[in-house]
Amino acid sequence: MTMYGEDLLLHLRNTHRNQTEVSAEICAAAALSMLILNPNERDAIVSREALEQSDINYKALIEIFVGRKSSHVALIQQAYQTRFRRLLDQDIITIEPPNPYKKILMALAASHKAHHADVSQHIAKCDARRLYQTGEGRSGAVDESVVLEILSKRSISQLKQTFSCYKLIYGHNYTKTLYASLKGKTTDKGALARVMVSRAEVDMDEIQRVFRKKYGIELKDAICENIPSGDYRDFLVALATKTTNLA
Repeated sequence: MTMYGEDLLLHLRNTHRNQTEVSAEICAAAALSMLILNPNERDAIVSREALEQSDINYKALIEIFVGRKSSHVALIQQAYQTRFRRLLDQDIITIEPPNPYKKILMALAASHKAHHADVSQHIAKCDARRLYQTGEGRSGAVDESVVLEILSKRSISQLKQTFSCYKLIYGHNYTKTLYASLKGKTTDKGALARVMVSRAEVDMDEIQRVFRKKYGIELKDAICENIPSGDYRDFLVALATKTTNLA
């Protein structure tokens, strides 16, 4: 701002919005603009953009609600209200037409407000079995009422323990991973950048370790194999090789 008389964030976002075609350079500008933002403002903007799309980006919204601490979700809601003069919870409630993901988001919002009691291993095991018995362990559609009940009545810490127990008991995760974004198994093209940027200074060390253990390849190498060369790939590789304790 001092040197060039313009706001860097605004410049990057206008560069992204003024292009009719998505290129690696535009993706890099969009990702960099996300990194510059305060994390709570970033999530508020991602939430608003997700809600404004013609096909609401439920994946982005769910990422925020399941990947942030309850205290952070409250700050995101404050940032959302300050920037857009709207309530995030209310915008989710008024989503039309009705959609199953809307129910999940409302349940996740409730789980962030759940009582923060000590995490119970017994409850986690019971919930894991209920999820299995009403999901892949039975024929027919998943009993969503059970899933929504668990999501809305358990704290985020308790839910994480439940998913850990699920993997321990049944040998695989209940949820999908970052790998799907890299291999192009999602239509949400911003998913990879969102995950990388939001976790760059939080637990990237752990993500690198788990990714290496699960897929037998370094995260940076997977990015290089699946993303065309250019600024966007270089940016993602820089995040993938970043250590959490660096500023």
